[in-house]
Amino acid sequence: MGEECSGGKVQIISNEITPEMYGDLDGILDQYRERPGALIPVLQKAQGVCGYLPAEVQRHIAEGLNISPSQVYGVVSFYSFFTMKPRGKYTIRVCLGTACYVKRSDEILEKLKNELKVEVGGITDDRRFSLDAVRCLGACGLAPVAVVGEDIYGLLDPVKALEILKKYREGNGHA
Repeated sequence: MGEECSGGKVQIISNEITPEMYGDLDGILDQYRERPGALIPVLQKAQGVCGYLPAEVQRHIAEGLNISPSQVYGVVSFYSFFTMKPRGKYTIRVCLGTACYVKRSDEILEKLKNELKVEVGGITDDRRFSLDAVRCLGACGLAPVAVVGEDIYGLLDPVKALEILKKYREGNGHA
């Protein structure tokens, strides 16, 4: 990790967050700086730019909005929409709620973990997929259910789950 001086401020540059991303963040901060209640929209746009909100980005936002880093962290850690870890291009969420679990969604999750070679909460080496287990996706009538990105898949079994995964690997899934 190196440091770069920008306009009299020292900003930390990591291998993940590029100087171009910091430039985009500065543009977002300039746009929202004087607006009350700007933190959540700024965080949403920042996550869109960076893909996630690591501590260094949170500090940059806090400085740019003239608020404490703990205030930024409090919002990021409270809302499940925000993530402090890198995410894959496609996030796979497998429901382990009661309706799905009794229909063996745990087997689907295990099959995906083995196929992707990643643990729950992890990201594949190629950064293509993130894998999460969730408590409910609100589609109990379709149990067992998984979501890939914004696409909902119901009435799954391990074989169907791998067929869906193959579709995204081949570029035939939605982005």
